[in-house]
Amino acid sequence: MIQGTFGENGELFFELQLVPSSGKSFAAPVLLDTGFTNGWLVINQQDFEALDWSVILAQSKMRTARGEGNFYIYEGKVIIDEVEVTIPVHVGRNVPETAMGSAWLDVMELIVNKQEGILTLDFIAAS
Repeated sequence: MIQGTFGENGELFFELQLVPSSGKSFAAPVLLDTGFTNGWLVINQQDFEALDWSVILAQSKMRTARGEGNFYIYEGKVIIDEVEVTIPVHVGRNVPETAMGSAWLDVMELIVNKQEGILTLDFIAAS
């Protein structure tokens, strides 16, 4: 289980470890964006450059809160809840902050109690 934090405007933030092709992971605060429904992770092109991940798909159109944009899809590695996973990562310009998509909610349980300061993500046990 990983603990999250609440942003100033009630945003939900978690920390992921991004694993560049060099293998030395580093922590990154990531916004959980439930409006990002067709992906796992979106990152700004400028922030992405240090990761050196392999491209899967070039110039995929995607609708965002700021309108439609062109994104490249890369194969990225992240560590979440001490588990390393390989996921498709959307990379584009003008992405205001790195964000997790709601695809994570297919494999993880989100528990939120803002009054108590509880914000967690935990992998769903296989049945």
